[in-house]
This record gives sequence, C-alpha cells and structure tokens, in this order.
Amino acid sequence: MPEQLWVTAILNRLFAAPVTALLRVIHIEPRHPQAPIPNTFAMEVLVFLFLLVLFFMLRSRLSVERPGALQHIFEGAEGFIHQQSQEIIGHHSEGYTPFLATLGLFILFCNLIGLIPGFESPTAVKFVPLGCALCAFFYYQVQGFKHSGVAYLKHFAGPMPILAPLMVPIEIVSHLARALSLTIRLYANMFAGDMVTWVFFSLVPIGIPIIFLGLHIGVSFLQTYIFILLTTVYLAGAVAEEH
Repeated sequence: MPEQLWVTAILNRLFAAPVTALLRVIHIEPRHPQAPIPNTFAMEVLVFLFLLVLFFMLRSRLSVERPGALQHIFEGAEGFIHQQSQEIIGHHSEGYTPFLATLGLFILFCNLIGLIPGFESPTAVKFVPLGCALCAFFYYQVQGFKHSGVAYLKHFAGPMPILAPLMVPIEIVSHLARALSLTIRLYANMFAGDMVTWVFFSLVPIGIPIIFLGLHIGVSFLQTYIFILLTTVYLAGAVAEEH
C-alpha cells in the first residue's frame, strides 16, 4: 500500500471501488486496487474544489460600486494576463484570456499548495506539468486551425514550398519540443524547490526554512508566469494574421 496523505486516504475510502472498476473497463489494472487514487490526483482535486469555491464566492460578491478585496485581486490578475496577451497576440486576443487565466490559476495553486503541512505540490510530479503542457499545446493548435482553417498547415511548411519536405519534420519536432520544454521547466523547478525546502526543514526546523519558504513562493509565481507567457507566445504564432 503506498503512503497516502489524509486527503488521499479519504478519497480512496470513498471512491476506491468505482475508480478501480473504471480503470479496469479501460483495461488498466491499478497497482493497488484498494488505493487507486494517488496523492497527486488528490491534490489536483483539492485545488480544483478550492478554485471552484473561490469563483462562487467571487461571483456572489461582484459589485461595480463597492468591489471587495477578492474582486480586486482577480480583476488585477485578469487585467495583467489580458494586457500581456494583447501586447503579444494583438487586438484579437480577448477570447484567449479566460483559458490563459484559468490555466495560470490552476498551476499557481498547484505550486503553492505544497507549502501547507500535510499537502504536496502536484506540479512537483512530472505527470501534472505534462498534462498542463499538453493542454496548452492542443489549445494553441486548435486555435490555429479555428483562426486560419486548413491554411494553418502552411505554418509547418516554411516560407518556400520547395523547402516544405525539410521544414515539416523540423516544425513538428519543434512544436513537440515546446510541450517538453514547458513540462521540464515547471516540473524541475517545483521538484527542486520542494526538495530543498524539506531538506532544510529536516535539518533546521526553526528559522532558516522560512527563507526557503519565501523562495518557494517566489518560484511558484515565477514559474506560473513563465508557463503562461510561453503559452501566449506559442498562441500568438498560431493565430497570427499571416503565416
């Protein structure tokens, strides 16, 4: 039986049977049928529920005349992402802000949740950054096709038709490398941050670890910003007015 966080243990106690049955339907045999839900997934569920409650609270308190602190925070975050996407993508960037903001909030809270005793950062496990990177990858590819139709494929052929046989495989590898780059950058930084923090907590439990907690918070925000910035850059290339 794998080591479980208390949240994971509760989820496995409630949903182990249906999750195991579902996995077997799609021909996946869980290593531990009595505990098929890993800590990483439990943390993602917790972040999702927290954001859902946060959004409901924000929706119930929206006000034009007297906006509260929570509304100011979310409006500031949305405004920052919108301004950045407008500068990078252009005047037609408004429709992409909801995706970028949602992805950014999810990654940020997944980074920060590991600071709470008894929890772990799911982004410190490679599958979660990979999932976020694949979401960004497929999103900007779909938006490229929506914006340009089949003509989006010209983006992979290069500027000259004669170079298409050479450029197509290079472009495909380049785009796949983007997803790999997003994954490794987020995973490596969060994994290293978690390891350094907990090593110093075990060696010097008072005083010094606070410095590394501050660094962890800074890295969490920085890596979220870089992830969303790069996604915006890739999106700008996919929906550019001319390919």
